[in-house]
Amino acid sequence: MIGVGHLGRHHARILGTLEGVELVAVVDTNTERAAAASATTGAPAFADFREVLDSNIDAVSIAVPTELHRDIALPFLQRGIAALVEKPIARSLSEADELVSAARASGAVLAVGQTERYNPAVAAVLPLVTSPRFIEVHRLGAFPDRSLDIDVVFDLMIHDLDIILALVKSDVQSIEAVGVPVLTSKYDIANARLRFVSGCIANVTASRISKERVRKIRFFQPDAYISIDYAAQEVEGWRLVRRDGGRPSIEGGSLPVERDEPLRREIADFIRAVRSKTSPLVDGVAGRRALDLATRVAEKMGQN
Repeated sequence: MIGVGHLGRHHARILGTLEGVELVAVVDTNTERAAAASATTGAPAFADFREVLDSNIDAVSIAVPTELHRDIALPFLQRGIAALVEKPIARSLSEADELVSAARASGAVLAVGQTERYNPAVAAVLPLVTSPRFIEVHRLGAFPDRSLDIDVVFDLMIHDLDIILALVKSDVQSIEAVGVPVLTSKYDIANARLRFVSGCIANVTASRISKERVRKIRFFQPDAYISIDYAAQEVEGWRLVRRDGGRPSIEGGSLPVERDEPLRREIADFIRAVRSKTSPLVDGVAGRRALDLATRVAEKMGQN
């Protein structure tokens, strides 16, 4: 486990409890953090990832600042060692391409931590969203003490961009976007309006300067409305039921969701992919696709 800060310590916690997985090292340049993770998991602590690079390991999980993703993940992938890289996959498309190419050349599994894709509520909705015409997203959170090296599009909005791409299955035709740097030099609040070739329109808002915490996405399609509350892992679905000779009725309500920790599902999927030498749910190509759309959104904001 490389990087045991805010998110990495949860990776380490989960990796230390999965059946058939041995956590053999925790790495962090902050030696106090590394020592704390070592005390919790029992895994040896190191300050430099190069100290474990040539050891006998099967996989590595990387939760360091985005600017370091390429430099740390690349040498492992080149050695054929599977890597789970937190989102965004890299700080640029060229760096993402390097990681995808290295994984393809060595045959190593490359997974990207688009954690919301593993939310049980999202899994429950996948078979229901068949022909979305309008999507509305609000992802609002309080000002963080982390991820300030990237703006809110790459920190928060990219989760929803990834899910929208997975569900709409159509190319983006046009983008309108605006962002405001309120508390930092980066964009802290952003809105994007995406038009797809299919005709679907997605209106996506992300903020890290809100007092309330909201994480919701709503899908509207012919004769149906579906809503996800990511945080509560709750789903509502409503549909218009037409009857021959009678008035149509609206039916639906809460849908069953088997609640679970999305990060645990993400890491378990990565381990499954490593063992079976198959693709994870969110592979390097999917991570690169989400980064590409996030980059296009950020570029549009920069033009305003």
